[in-house]
Amino acid sequence: MESSTNSLDDVSADGSGEFTDRACVMETRLQAHEDEITLLKSSLADALRRIHLHEQLLPVLKQQLIAVNPAAARIINQVSCHDTCSSIYGVRQPHARVRTNSEKLANRKRQVRHLDKKAASSANLLNRSPSLENRARELIASAGSRRGTYSQEQSIKMFIRGRPITMYIPSNIQNYEELKMEPPSERLELDWVYGYRGRDCRANLYFLPTGEAVYFTACVIVLYHINKRTQRHYRKHTDCVRCLTLHPDKVRIASGQTAGVDKDGKPLQPCIHIWDSATLVTLQQIGLGTFQRGVGSVAFSTMDSGVFLCVIDDSNEHMLSVWDCTKGTKQAEIKTTNEAVFAVEFHPGDSSNIITCGKSHVYFWNLNAGQFTKKQGIFGKYKKPKFIQCFVFSLTGEVLTGDSEGNILTWGKSAADIKTLGKGAKETLQIMRQTRAHEGSVFTLCNLQGGGLLSGGSRDRKIIRWSADLAPERECEIPEKFGAVRTIADMDGEEVLVGTTRNAILRGTFSDGFVAIVQGHVDEMWGLATHPSINVFLSCGHDRQVCVWNTEEHKLDWSITLEEYGLCADFCPNGSVVSVGLNTGRWVALDLLTTEVISESVDGNEQLSVMRYSPDGSCLAVGSHDNFIYIYNVTESGRRYTRFGRCNGHSSFITHLDWSKDGRYIMSNSGDYEILYWDIAAGCKLLRNRFESKDREWASYTCVLGFHVMGEGSNRRNGIAVNVWKVTAGCSAAGVWLEGSDGTDINALCRSHSERVVAVADDFCKVHLFQYPCPKPKAPSHRYEGHGSHVTNVRFTHSDSHLLSMGGKDTCILQWRVIRPTSTSSTAASSPEPASSS
Repeated sequence: MESSTNSLDDVSADGSGEFTDRACVMETRLQAHEDEITLLKSSLADALRRIHLHEQLLPVLKQQLIAVNPAAARIINQVSCHDTCSSIYGVRQPHARVRTNSEKLANRKRQVRHLDKKAASSANLLNRSPSLENRARELIASAGSRRGTYSQEQSIKMFIRGRPITMYIPSNIQNYEELKMEPPSERLELDWVYGYRGRDCRANLYFLPTGEAVYFTACVIVLYHINKRTQRHYRKHTDCVRCLTLHPDKVRIASGQTAGVDKDGKPLQPCIHIWDSATLVTLQQIGLGTFQRGVGSVAFSTMDSGVFLCVIDDSNEHMLSVWDCTKGTKQAEIKTTNEAVFAVEFHPGDSSNIITCGKSHVYFWNLNAGQFTKKQGIFGKYKKPKFIQCFVFSLTGEVLTGDSEGNILTWGKSAADIKTLGKGAKETLQIMRQTRAHEGSVFTLCNLQGGGLLSGGSRDRKIIRWSADLAPERECEIPEKFGAVRTIADMDGEEVLVGTTRNAILRGTFSDGFVAIVQGHVDEMWGLATHPSINVFLSCGHDRQVCVWNTEEHKLDWSITLEEYGLCADFCPNGSVVSVGLNTGRWVALDLLTTEVISESVDGNEQLSVMRYSPDGSCLAVGSHDNFIYIYNVTESGRRYTRFGRCNGHSSFITHLDWSKDGRYIMSNSGDYEILYWDIAAGCKLLRNRFESKDREWASYTCVLGFHVMGEGSNRRNGIAVNVWKVTAGCSAAGVWLEGSDGTDINALCRSHSERVVAVADDFCKVHLFQYPCPKPKAPSHRYEGHGSHVTNVRFTHSDSHLLSMGGKDTCILQWRVIRPTSTSSTAASSPEPASSS
């Protein structure tokens, strides 16, 4: 328990961001190396497949060339005889040597080219006989469909990191060149935000006179009316919000964000927004281009009605700056410390005095004529704690700090010790009193009306009420599943709001206890599935939680904790069972009503990436990182599973798959950008002729590679329309793929049930809405912001009324209302921010 608490304290103390930056760089380099290894493996496997296919097709091509030109038979026989004699007698000839496989392959290619020339020389014969010409074209078309190269049908060939992918244009598209792409008439409006950032942020929960709790997660600041259970959203931040403070007028709010990076990896400039909580209108933007890495803490002055704003940024030196809010100008700036800084506040009785605290320090700053002077708090005979986590001011102006030792320290001025420090020594700020409060850290302190005080603990999870003279009056303990107390906001002197380290917000009193009004995941999320008939969805992630949410009531219906973490999920079409794939190769089927595990299986020993039931629920396909797709027969309404077969053919891990509407075929994507088709009814048979799948209808469309979601302009090759697109840095956009995509920038997509639009989750914190299908270059879309991390998944609800999007590291789920041209706007308001087209 001690080690876990210290770890929690250390994580909370990480304010510099230097370690995070280095870890991100190393993670990026490691991912690049892994990508190169995957591509090399896939290229090798692709080359071996091509050699094998070439050997199979060579006899067929010879027969077809003989049919086109009988004179070629003599040449073929001579070449075959030469090959046979060389293979039998070559080692016995004096100057002969055994040829390598590459030499044999090169020789075969030369022979085929020679035969092609002979066939081309007989073109005059074909021109003289129309019937022979037609027969030759049929033979060549037949051979081309098997080889996938010379099809008389239009096809799109694209390259992702050097890997060629051919996609055939469906028959219902008569003129691909004239196909027009438009942004969809549907739009998205942010309806609800699931989650709260309490795991690593402080002082980020306030109660407004309007009856709303204001807090943030990802890039969105939420104003949640507690009694009406409605949300409004401030959405002007461009990256994750890190801090929040309330103006003395209880209306204006200042919020700061991290710097973030753009899609090219270049850092963006952080800033502070001052905005009106009643109208959600931005009043000022302060410090653009001044702060480094991000804004860690902000506070308004109190004595002069909030004219000034003090800021601590996330640079190595943690710069302290003071700004005039009326002019938007910086008054002063100074370096504080290289250690983490957790909080900053103006003294309530003197705006020239500022206090900061953090790792092993409390600093008292005085601002005079634009210059700072600093005094360090002296711990004296008291043990110096590792962290000073928080502080408040008493009614008499004394500073009260909470530390990692579980103590509340009262600070005051002490006369200069001339005997020890010598003549001319100045007064010091020392500890006047130490009060034992909690086991583990004191994470938060909150002043009450009348001079009382609330404190929140980490290890003991207690909330203690203190009198004005720090005598304990009452205490309570929050449930363990919600984590430690991160911050406390007073509502009316009796009822309080509590933000926790496991991203929950609780409401309650000491006498009645506390209930959760906001809950969320606490680690990276990947698994998302929507119910086939009701407004319910499931989420799972690295925190090992499986959560089922109600989109109408905007609440958590139930959650369970598994032994491993979940990465993918899907509902059985009957709606009573949901299957969850885990990181160990194990997957479980859960009863939606009882939450009990009704079946479990293991497929390989690598993580599972996709679960997908067939449309009638009779089969389940499980995609794994071991390159296989496992197929199960499903009986007893989704409660019994029997392994039917395994799809073997991908040379990299499975990323996405979809069933055909008749439940017989599967389309799948892999980590090396491969599209394969499978005949499940025929025993999980790989369909090598992808041309035959061009008109197949799919029950769902979640594959990120396919004709319906990508394409490019055409050029002519051998008289046949062939479209080529290379996905490289600086390339043109194609379909849902944005300009400059490297093949990994789209994490997920989902077609609506109406088959009108497709939603896309990308690596740059954006959600896109495209027309479906969108197989043309630079397809326009509506783009939506709100996530502060890579968007890992998107899903439409069963009626297409809403879209769910899931952030990775931001642990946030956004629920978007789908606005159609004839529908009315949502009652849940957001700050004015029209969707942009890209």
